[in-house]
Amino acid sequence: MDSAEIIISGSGSELQGVGRLEDGRAVFVPGALPGERVRAEITRSRDRFAEARLISVTWPSPERVTPDCPHYGVCGGCRARHMTYECELRLKREKVLSALTRIGGLGCPLVADTLPSPLTRGYRNKAEFACDGARAGVFAEGSRSVCDTNECLLQHDRANALLRFIKPKIGRLPVKYIVTRTNSAGELMLTLSLSSAADVRALADETLRALPFVVSVYTCRLSPRPAHALDGECTLVRGKRTLIEKLCGLAFEIGPRAFFQVNTLQAERLYETALGFAELSGGARVCDIYCGAGTISLCAARAIQHATSSGAAHAVPAVTGIELVPEAIENARQNARANGLNYMTEFICGDAAEEYPRLSAQRPFDTVITDPPRAGMDRRVIEALIKTPPERVVYVSCDPATLARDVKLLCESRRFRFDRAVPVDMFPGTGHVETVCCLYHQKKDFISVPYEPKDASYIKQR
Repeated sequence: MDSAEIIISGSGSELQGVGRLEDGRAVFVPGALPGERVRAEITRSRDRFAEARLISVTWPSPERVTPDCPHYGVCGGCRARHMTYECELRLKREKVLSALTRIGGLGCPLVADTLPSPLTRGYRNKAEFACDGARAGVFAEGSRSVCDTNECLLQHDRANALLRFIKPKIGRLPVKYIVTRTNSAGELMLTLSLSSAADVRALADETLRALPFVVSVYTCRLSPRPAHALDGECTLVRGKRTLIEKLCGLAFEIGPRAFFQVNTLQAERLYETALGFAELSGGARVCDIYCGAGTISLCAARAIQHATSSGAAHAVPAVTGIELVPEAIENARQNARANGLNYMTEFICGDAAEEYPRLSAQRPFDTVITDPPRAGMDRRVIEALIKTPPERVVYVSCDPATLARDVKLLCESRRFRFDRAVPVDMFPGTGHVETVCCLYHQKKDFISVPYEPKDASYIKQR
């Protein structure tokens, strides 16, 4: 392939450098930073763009640093270990801003600085290590080949310790993934995902004896073509059935397949930001679409409960969560009971496109909170919101592109107007960013002002 000298003028959706070839085409160069001059080898050429592999940096950016991981460039996980954290935060804000303007069609959207994470290493409470015979670790960039490693800098120290202990002992077992969950108390749940049936009781007993922080061992019998590391039936082998995790002062039970934000400390800031947008009062009525196990629902219910204690009246239930997955709804109900919020909440297993209009017809919602999967909101849910608009929509997204697509549909209906967005760095070192944005019903007076939570010490200008 040909090589070229390229001036990097911007960054792409995966934080890769973006420049121009002599013929005017955009070229994407992973590992390059804005402001740099680099030499790169063209690896893929198309009519409108090209992709390239970084060969050398002729003129480095002052924000370039030496990657602190020996697997950088081989592992497909971290995309930002070659830049300062300040640079990473800025590029993630630009990623959100670009999506909202280019895809969302917004002229000059108000996007705050990215909220930094309290931890940039060891922040993940869940690990999925891939296995291939004697090798275990992470997938190599752009492939399903296992990159053998003894640790990942993003994972909790105890997850890495478990990996080092168990790797030599699984060579003859049909283990495809080693999955760990670690709570704030340091307790670890281990799940061995198997391609075929196997007896792991002896290994489970040995692990529990050697590593006292391991309190639970599961197996997951994977489906024939698993979509993810826990796509199958999970069976408790030894120890506790669930872990207890604290978030925003509430307790949540976590099983092997339960959804829970992987960065616990930053998740609290994410939810504080979302609830700040919601402006919940004692009489608020909230619908949480894609509620999962009820984390945001219960945080909203507690906020309304605190406002109600000052004397304001409140609706019963104040918060309604809607979710398609029956197991998640049962978890949400159980978490509500455990936190004494069951009288303020209801959780409905069903299609939000059908349930939201039905519930709104009975009594309109003040606020809709939505935290959909990476694919974004179902088009029918968007149409339901447009037909029966709440006063505001608080949208929590893990993908700026699908967020921007949905925001465009809501705003083009002329029933909603975009207010502002806050990028939240839930995944330091990677190309991913979470975003919280707020849209108001068009009938509401619209005043766009910079958003700052009541306790904004963690996002002050640096």
